[in-house]
Amino acid sequence: MSSTEPAFAPTATVLPKVAPVRVAEGERLRSVRLPGITLSVRSRPAAREGLPPALYVHGLGGSSLNWSALMPLLEDVVDSEALDLPGFGDSPPPDDGDYSVTGHARAVIRYLDASGRGPVHLFGNSLGGAIATRVAAVRPDLVRTLTLVSPALPELRVQRGAVPTALLALPGVAALFTRYTQGWTAEQRVRGVTALCYGDPSRVSPEGFRNAVEEMERRLRLPYFWDAMARSARGIVNAYTLGGQHGLWRQAERVLAPTLLVYGGRDRLVGFRMAQRAARSFRDSRLVTLPDAGHVAMMEYPETVAAAFRDLLAAQAARDTAQSTNAGS
Repeated sequence: MSSTEPAFAPTATVLPKVAPVRVAEGERLRSVRLPGITLSVRSRPAAREGLPPALYVHGLGGSSLNWSALMPLLEDVVDSEALDLPGFGDSPPPDDGDYSVTGHARAVIRYLDASGRGPVHLFGNSLGGAIATRVAAVRPDLVRTLTLVSPALPELRVQRGAVPTALLALPGVAALFTRYTQGWTAEQRVRGVTALCYGDPSRVSPEGFRNAVEEMERRLRLPYFWDAMARSARGIVNAYTLGGQHGLWRQAERVLAPTLLVYGGRDRLVGFRMAQRAARSFRDSRLVTLPDAGHVAMMEYPETVAAAFRDLLAAQAARDTAQSTNAGS
């Protein structure tokens, strides 16, 4: 480890007193202790019993809150849960300090195995999309369908907006950035993130902006915040360089689950040009492109994403019915 890289602090020593995480009306937040990790899980009761389970995985710097706009729109078709990845949201760092894509995927698999909820309708955004892709490839038994919103899959020409994330992965840069930005207010930071992630930042409501500022203030009080960001950014960069069977594009080709791909035309972090490659790589995929959306379409256009997922479910149901009919004839 470089001497300029912040040392990993064990979970037991980094439990600061910070404001509680916001829980939207109708949601519930609970903590799940598993070997090596403790995960915060946000859930929303389904409209009725017996609905198939869904699990949502956020991106770099995000949390389970990123799915709060989408979950109520699907409560009549799935039983929703959203994870805070280790070191993000209300989940403390992992005991082993592993923030690689594989480490995060292992956390998701560990939760699904322990909860017995699989197979699930698995959703992922950005880094969460890369994680979900890896989970679906190595554990197809855990995934019914896969929905990826601007997944962070390797690109030869990285988007200009993604360069700071790549730089953050370099040893010592997180510490330098922390010192450089120490005078920035939480409001300034949120405006910057919103401008980067939304196709149209004006779509963020005043209430949504206030909530985001409060959450940013809470995160900045966490002593491991920048460490989790830097190590997870490094995990993305490392995953981009992997070849062979462990490469993310190779794993995308191995995914068996019906896959919904959602790409935004104004995405500054994941190239819109990657949409067609993704559609070719996932063997059973359908592609939805939103010209005006940015990097977080499930937050910016939740109704459109929900409708696309419902179409995926309807197509899968029709296919299952046709197969049953053919099998019985």
